[in-house]
Amino acid sequence: MAIMLKTPLEIDKMRRSGELLREVHETIRPFVVAGISTMELERVANQSIQVSGAKAAFKGYHGFPSALCTSLNEQVVHGMPSEKTVLKDGDILSIDCGVVFDNFYSDCAVTYAIGPQSETTRRLLQVTQASLEAAIGQAVPGGRLFDISATVQEICEAEGFGVVREFVGHGIGKAMHEDPQLPNYGTRGKGPRLRPGMVLAIEPMINAGKAEVKVLKDGWTAVTVDGSYSAHFEHTVAITRDGPLVLTR
Repeated sequence: MAIMLKTPLEIDKMRRSGELLREVHETIRPFVVAGISTMELERVANQSIQVSGAKAAFKGYHGFPSALCTSLNEQVVHGMPSEKTVLKDGDILSIDCGVVFDNFYSDCAVTYAIGPQSETTRRLLQVTQASLEAAIGQAVPGGRLFDISATVQEICEAEGFGVVREFVGHGIGKAMHEDPQLPNYGTRGKGPRLRPGMVLAIEPMINAGKAEVKVLKDGWTAVTVDGSYSAHFEHTVAITRDGPLVLTR
């Protein structure tokens, strides 16, 4: 694998891309309420991306139709916005979005709770988000790639949650997906050595039940096999001499 190291100037450009993406997420956030359709969220996102001067990274990527991945409840990733999918209390919705600005990509996902949730679902969201923060803390020079992976796995499996195997985080830069692939499970001390200039999309995808997933007939939407809810949080993170720099914070 050829892991591209970014210069400080390139990381600066990626930080700008990440800031614009964060603004898109902040624009969408107030609309994630019961009664709204996921297609309406898509329209809000497209408007926000257009105003920012960035381009939607997902739209047209391998034929994907939209700027957002909107994955509802048991949908793990790659759910597609629809007028027919209307949010209701008790739902959870993962919104994954990427933009490209000045030739550099950024990628970020947040899972929202709509209305009151069961204790298990509240815990799922809390633990998945905590695993992302802990994993970011492992993105330091001299460490190993799978230190990040093992951190997510240890935290989430300790709570009895399923760690998705089929989908992984990734390097990111002038392409949406670069080397290395970054699974959410692994053995500490293994994998490529982490070096300043690496930029990673770290993205735990965690199921309330079993880890197994399947892809629906649309060829995109991945769902839990057992129908349990799934949470997804993601940040784009640069490894610097001073430690991890979260570009989408």
